[in-house]
Amino acid sequence: MAPSHSRTLARLVRGKNINETSLLATDYLNHFNEIIMVIEMIPSMPECLEDAKDWRPKSYANHFQDSAFSDRDLAVLAYENSPPRFREPFDSAVATMDALVARGLEKIQAALETQNEDLIADTAATATRNLRKFVDVASAIIHGDEVTVDQSEIDDILNG
Repeated sequence: MAPSHSRTLARLVRGKNINETSLLATDYLNHFNEIIMVIEMIPSMPECLEDAKDWRPKSYANHFQDSAFSDRDLAVLAYENSPPRFREPFDSAVATMDALVARGLEKIQAALETQNEDLIADTAATATRNLRKFVDVASAIIHGDEVTVDQSEIDDILNG
């Protein structure tokens, strides 16, 4: 992206809930916060697992296209032009969160089959804790921090 284009986008996003440095918006994280809330309900309301299973990964652009975010077109344009030092780790964090949801739901399903309330609660808590960690990573990136997560740490979380 040309420096003048970058400055123009930074000015356009000012005051729009889109970070001027990363050109990313925290609103996208609502997609993950919603599934976290559903997972948290599963131990006391096991039928919520079906709602959780209906959750699907959603691209940044699709999230904004489907949202009521007033500056959704600008959010997508800004994302498409986000500097690679932010966009690449952000996309990696999102891919990890998508995988964590799928893996967490598999483990919760298995825990529900045991009918062991402690195991169900612990499994759901682990799933939400892991997701929150990466929501925090993604949020830091959105706010302009250059954050990276070691691949071995991601592997440990996904395989743990």
